[in-house]
Amino acid sequence: MQHKDPQLMEKIRLYAMNYYREHNQMPSIRTIADGTGMNRGSVQKYLVEMQERGIIEYDGKIRHIHASKAPTESKDTYNAGIIGSIACGLPADVEEYVEDYVPLPVSIFGRGELYILRASGDSMIDAGISDGDLVVVRKTTEAHDGDIVVALTEETGTTLKRLRHDMDSGRVILHPENPSMQDMLFDSIAVQGVAVKVIKNL
Repeated sequence: MQHKDPQLMEKIRLYAMNYYREHNQMPSIRTIADGTGMNRGSVQKYLVEMQERGIIEYDGKIRHIHASKAPTESKDTYNAGIIGSIACGLPADVEEYVEDYVPLPVSIFGRGELYILRASGDSMIDAGISDGDLVVVRKTTEAHDGDIVVALTEETGTTLKRLRHDMDSGRVILHPENPSMQDMLFDSIAVQGVAVKVIKNL
């Protein structure tokens, strides 16, 4: 069962309530999708779960919104989805791949759109990232030399490596933090995020 983000449930609930106040009717799935930036499939799945949790009454259309059933939201935490390993890169609709949500304190992890990947393999052990660790990633397309990035390439799919640049050739280097492994050079890569923290078992 896919877990749903309470903050997105609240976003849908508030949008539907405001729409009803303005138009005297409940919004359709298409209207909610357009108004919240979600795709229609995700909106429909969220509405079903919101019905199951008693947040709304829904039978293909929203019939009623229970104001007292809104999910808890805190300005001090951010619900980051654990995405796991996706060989072809992060999908446009990350919600479809979320295994669970973890509330991360803003005081430790900062603000911004965060997600969590489960590390696989030992290519980053010298950076303190071991197989099975949870890597907290800030979603961004920009990174600097020395950052540990989630990079998408045609050759490797998604990979977690340290970013460097070859000043002579202008090529991009993805550097594994493991002395037994070689650097990988590319003409270009797509940065999908920068690692900010590691959550691991002791």
